[in-house]
Amino acid sequence: MLAPLQTGAARFSSYLLSRARKVLGSHLFSPCGVPEFCSISTRKLAAHSFGASMAAMMSFPPQRYHYFLVLDFEATCDKPQIHPQEIIEFPILKLNGRTMEIESTFHMYVQPVVHPQLTPFCTELTGIIQAMVDGQPSLQQVLELLQEVRPARLPHCSLPLDASCLSGVQRLRWRVDEWMAKEGLLDPNVKSIFVTCGDWDLKVMLPGQCQYLGLPVADYFKQWINLKKAYSFAMGCWPKNGLLDMNKGLSLQHIGRPHSGIDDCKNIANIMKTLAYRGFIFKQTSKPF
Repeated sequence: MLAPLQTGAARFSSYLLSRARKVLGSHLFSPCGVPEFCSISTRKLAAHSFGASMAAMMSFPPQRYHYFLVLDFEATCDKPQIHPQEIIEFPILKLNGRTMEIESTFHMYVQPVVHPQLTPFCTELTGIIQAMVDGQPSLQQVLELLQEVRPARLPHCSLPLDASCLSGVQRLRWRVDEWMAKEGLLDPNVKSIFVTCGDWDLKVMLPGQCQYLGLPVADYFKQWINLKKAYSFAMGCWPKNGLLDMNKGLSLQHIGRPHSGIDDCKNIANIMKTLAYRGFIFKQTSKPF
């Protein structure tokens, strides 16, 4: 039995080495390109990085998605509630599904058009002041797809399109879709899904405002993971107070200000990482539109 066990161990070591090369890059396995010129500290750093990355790979179970796109809108509001509500903060964190670390951030403030003046209640709740949304693109400008900016309309531009040759409004149309494309998230071979704290963001807020403005909703916004449902599946209880209850249930410190979109995204990412460490596999919770 000894020989088969040794063979199995060798194969497993080879597999781990291959995974580590992808994570760390080949330079850590042949530092500086010329080993005799490498310092001892460089080799120690490489060994430490190797160990840390190996531990990370062994700590997480394989997830179903390459990336999780953590999203949390903030919108105009008042008491009594105003209608229609309009998105005023649009943050997305790109979370690596293998390491559960944040790789990239999309973050914009958005100018409301129906109720352009923020109410005192809205500012107190979200921390967003009027100056932060004045002069920012509208939701329509944020969402308009790059594909709509055709070369025929831009005769002075060469392909591939360069943002420097676009006018101000045309550049605004690049926003979300351009970021998604730049991050490789529109590649059909890359599996990604949005994650929200509840269903409101992508089931109510975005479709409702898009319907009001006569805008289409991109397909990638039509499926998501409701973190509250995921947490309840993992922990066996419903987080009535959302992020506050989830952080408390996992003994996590709350990050930043409640009802700040970007801070809420950071809390969602931290909760997801903690649940993943505990072996939870995230699955889509939304139903098809």
